[in-house]
Amino acid sequence: MMPMSDPCFTSFLHPLDSYSLPDRFTFPFYYEPHPLCELAANQLQGHLISQTEWQHNFGLEESNDKAIGKMFGVLLVRHPSGEVGFLSAFSGKVADSNHLPHFVPPVFDMLEDDGFFKTELAEITEINTVIKQKQANPLLTDLTLELQKETVLSKEKLEAQRQRMIDGRKSRKEQRAEAERKVKDGSQEVLEQLKIQLGKESVQEKNTLRDLKIFWDEKIHHIQHQLDVLTSELSNFKTARKNLSNGLQKKLFQQYKFLNTYGVVKDLNDIFKETPNHIPPAGSGECAAPKLLQYAFAHGFTPLALAEFWWGIAPKSEIRQHKKFYASCQSKCLPILGHMLDGIDMDENPLLINPAEGKDIEVIYEDEFMLIINKPADFLSVPGKNIHDSVYSRIKQRYPNATGGLIVHRLDMATSGLMVLGLTSKAHKRLQKQFINRTVEKRYTALIDGVLKEDKGTVTLPLRGDLYDRPRQLVCFEHGKTADTTYQVIERKGNKTKVYLYPKTGRTHQLRVHCAHHLGLNMPIVGDDLYGKKAERLHLHAGYLALSHPMTKEAMTFNVEAEF
Repeated sequence: MMPMSDPCFTSFLHPLDSYSLPDRFTFPFYYEPHPLCELAANQLQGHLISQTEWQHNFGLEESNDKAIGKMFGVLLVRHPSGEVGFLSAFSGKVADSNHLPHFVPPVFDMLEDDGFFKTELAEITEINTVIKQKQANPLLTDLTLELQKETVLSKEKLEAQRQRMIDGRKSRKEQRAEAERKVKDGSQEVLEQLKIQLGKESVQEKNTLRDLKIFWDEKIHHIQHQLDVLTSELSNFKTARKNLSNGLQKKLFQQYKFLNTYGVVKDLNDIFKETPNHIPPAGSGECAAPKLLQYAFAHGFTPLALAEFWWGIAPKSEIRQHKKFYASCQSKCLPILGHMLDGIDMDENPLLINPAEGKDIEVIYEDEFMLIINKPADFLSVPGKNIHDSVYSRIKQRYPNATGGLIVHRLDMATSGLMVLGLTSKAHKRLQKQFINRTVEKRYTALIDGVLKEDKGTVTLPLRGDLYDRPRQLVCFEHGKTADTTYQVIERKGNKTKVYLYPKTGRTHQLRVHCAHHLGLNMPIVGDDLYGKKAERLHLHAGYLALSHPMTKEAMTFNVEAEF
């Protein structure tokens, strides 16, 4: 099965006579797996099921808090001997190890017992322990609370003295005025004596305020000094930890060195210095794809095609389906693979191809203030990073004198259906306000992959963007934005269910995630290439809209049935 020349090279169990080799290498960020990659993945999956050399809880037999699925990759390669086979890899660690039989090793093993990483990490861990001990010092808490209490009390005492001074000034003013009215009947000397007495009272009040300030300043300064001694020590340890951590991180990134077909080597620091953040995200270089390519280049294999699949239970926040193929991640792998695949003849990037070419926008309603259109599937609402053609650009070209912002709301590129556009500035603002105030009624039609038992219900799952793999969304109860969707079954046919979806909120990919996530309907929308399985199109259609005309306030409803 495996030539003795290389323990990581796997021969195919079946003859390849009926298969043709790929013409070009896989574009790793959007692809359909080559049949030979599917064959390799099936063979690897069989190995995962049958092997007994190591144990890892993927959650396939028993799901608990320790269960975790993993991304695996297969790289179709030509062995230096000429045989076509494949290499296998996993992302991160499996069975608490970076090294497993038959899988390519990590680009750099930070977990080596005698390596610098463990030694320096132990030093950082030791400082962490000291920091926690100092943070737990009860004196630190006591002094902090005492400082807060005495600061508040000092302000109250000083403010009370200032109020007494205000009252005293008012009283003295009244006494002087009263004495001046009586001076013509009495002695001028009595008036002068009164002024002297009142002056002394004023000076005494000012001195009292001064003495109070000195007293409280000294008291608070004494507490602050004790607190500063403790916090300064703590700050010094935190600074030392930060410096050690930054130094270790930079040193670690230098160890991750990546080859390409030209033999050029770049480490993570070099690769990511041109990215917006300049710093590699955590886990960079640990994904399956760069591991596979690094091993291939280092051992004389010719890379032919790549595929990555998920094995096991999905993470709580993500949508990952057992055995489904996935594209390489954007934030970590895009810069690395950009270097590693330089010079390799690769499939075209489908994200650069305009899917709207040859498609027309159907106008459902039109007047001088607004438009209602039926957007085709795979048609951008607004110009994208690489493709300018969109609803906005088409309508702008058709109505060059429109004063409104045109786009009132958006639909995902893959979603078809009704969109509202404002042609005048006033109409555009009033339409936008209706969407902001959620007075617009929206209904989507979707075909989901599975048989939904409940006839109706509500999905409430908060969403946020996946910082490491845009445009994917995550379910996040800590930082996500509220997202609510009501659903109603229309028809069950075969192993599919047709449903109406009523989004209360309008988060990115809300309906797609709420359908696919295991805490939602647990059934992806048919054709969802991000959260389900690619088909001829995404079976999601914005078919119904009810709103008020922006100028006449007339109630308006629009309905266009889905074409699936």
